[in-house]
Amino acid sequence: MPEGESLAISPFDQFQIWMSEAEKSEPSDPNAMLVATATPDGRPSLRTILLKGVDDRGLVFYTNKESRKGGELAANPKLALLFYWKSLRRQIRIEGTAEHVTDAESDSYYASRPRISRLGAWASEQSRPLRDRAVLEGRLAEMEARYPDDIPRPGYWSGYRVLPERFEFWQEMPYRLHDRTVYLRSANGAWGQSKLFP
Repeated sequence: MPEGESLAISPFDQFQIWMSEAEKSEPSDPNAMLVATATPDGRPSLRTILLKGVDDRGLVFYTNKESRKGGELAANPKLALLFYWKSLRRQIRIEGTAEHVTDAESDSYYASRPRISRLGAWASEQSRPLRDRAVLEGRLAEMEARYPDDIPRPGYWSGYRVLPERFEFWQEMPYRLHDRTVYLRSANGAWGQSKLFP
């Protein structure tokens, strides 16, 4: 971001601008984001997930609701996201609350996945102990035999929409005098914008 350049009024519009630029420059998975959740006793947990949708309602990802992150979100729906694009020297931090997407949204995205990924959703007991990889491969073979044609979406596999309350857009600048712009959502839903010291 050149010195003096202003950001969009809407954080979602600014997010789309930066994501479009990342899609042109990042060699793989520009939609990769770190997702931080917390256990009921406050222990943080972090992993990388792929963003699968964004609009003015929020940002969407899909997973097994019975996974570790699913359990943590069931107990505490507050979470944080981080996008970092090294080639652009940019990052976006987002804080908010997760809610489930609709069944129709989950069905639509699930149907778009490769066949093996859909079977994998049935075969994998995500986040649970695995004795050895042969067990997973055996379960995958069982699912291939069970579902030779249509593969229904498991009830425990769904999506989350992150409803943001705060965005921070960070742009590296010379001499570590970085540019930091924060958007905060007010009680009436309007977004305010301010700057932070680097």
